[in-house]
Amino acid sequence: MFHNVSIETFMCFNRNIVKKQKQMINFDSIEKVECLALLNTCIAFFDSMTIYKVDTKQNVLLWEGQMAEFSGISSQQAIGHRCLDELLIDEFSEAKEKTIFLPRKEGKSMELIRYTQVLHNEKGDFVGAIGLLKEKQEQASVEPPFAQAHLNFHGILSRAPKMEPVFQLIKNAATTEVTVLVRGESGSGKELVAKAIHDISTRNNKPFLAVNCAALSSNLLESELFGHVRGAFTGAIKDHNGLFKRADSGTLFLDEVAELPLELQAKLLRVLQEKSFIPVGGDHAFNVDVRIVAATHRSLREEVKKGRFREDLMYRLRVVPIFIPPLRERREDINLLLWHFISLHSDNAIRHIDKIDPKAMRVLMDYHWPGNIRELQNVVEYAFVVGQGNTMNLADLPPEFRESKPQIQQIQAKPVISADEEVDLIRQAFKQSHGKVNLAAELLGFSRATFWRKRKFYDI
Repeated sequence: MFHNVSIETFMCFNRNIVKKQKQMINFDSIEKVECLALLNTCIAFFDSMTIYKVDTKQNVLLWEGQMAEFSGISSQQAIGHRCLDELLIDEFSEAKEKTIFLPRKEGKSMELIRYTQVLHNEKGDFVGAIGLLKEKQEQASVEPPFAQAHLNFHGILSRAPKMEPVFQLIKNAATTEVTVLVRGESGSGKELVAKAIHDISTRNNKPFLAVNCAALSSNLLESELFGHVRGAFTGAIKDHNGLFKRADSGTLFLDEVAELPLELQAKLLRVLQEKSFIPVGGDHAFNVDVRIVAATHRSLREEVKKGRFREDLMYRLRVVPIFIPPLRERREDINLLLWHFISLHSDNAIRHIDKIDPKAMRVLMDYHWPGNIRELQNVVEYAFVVGQGNTMNLADLPPEFRESKPQIQQIQAKPVISADEEVDLIRQAFKQSHGKVNLAAELLGFSRATFWRKRKFYDI
């Protein structure tokens, strides 16, 4: 079995030697798959590789490469003894790259990249784990090859797994004529979702028009939506076709629909029910065929409870709800969107940015983005204005990115708590840490593995 086999040969660090060793590895079933997966990872890392192996009790079985140099602990001192806390690998550890900080004797920490592989026997029992370490060389982020088709869904850029069900729902809704309600925080891309629905639908060669219901007064909004006839009010010197008339056979996007005045909600309900409307000051109805996509950052149910929104209209609008996750919950997209906006501005500006300083990138990745994608776009615009050269530095970012962050106090829990109380504490930690798992675990005083197990147990 693999956990009883010497793996010095298996983990040769030279790329060519490792490739030749593939045919020499003779492991059984599940362990073979796990070892080959690790071998492929090793090939990707090749040079300057360091490896260690632990058993089920986290005692060191192997301590090779630069382990002694990185940790300050020799192979003779390490083997047979418990592994350093920073290097522990339990059966729930995820097999992916992770940055760790290993304490040094001089008081400083070394930043390393670690890849872990948990090992099991044929029965599926946990028998130990392997860790691969490489010293992290901090480099400026360089502009990636862009415009990959699978990252662009009808104008929506994303590589985040959380967006996959959103894309599927958009495709499903586009094949029908149902009314769609898009929910999401300000700046999260609600209009892009509406445009994607229109572009995929059979109405894609007809008009797509949009209006922000919060941007106009009640009278102006009524005229803009339904139009008016000459003489309907002071200044109405000629007939005016509203958005419903101009969007006939196409799609009308009603942004911030929760801000629609109550008196206009009744007129909108009539259009949805009867497919007709009467212009302001008019005396006869016009029939229209318009697909409605509405959006809001508020909960319509809560607005109904407060008496600010009609319940019947809510059900008419909320046939298919689509929820867009905020940018802080899809951090995989920050780098992608960042370079997208840099590319757009580089084409139209004197300054050209092709690198991002590591410190600036770290701050951008850690920021909680309350303004979502719109705020990210504004940050890029700011950087182009205040900075110089082809590298985006920390000094190029708005002041709030350079301010020292207040310390977040650890969440205190009672010695004995119920399951419901523990769930509430976990949710509170997530909220306080803006969705960052490591920080949430730290706030609760949990290890990452314990925090992972509790989230899985409570399905959070």
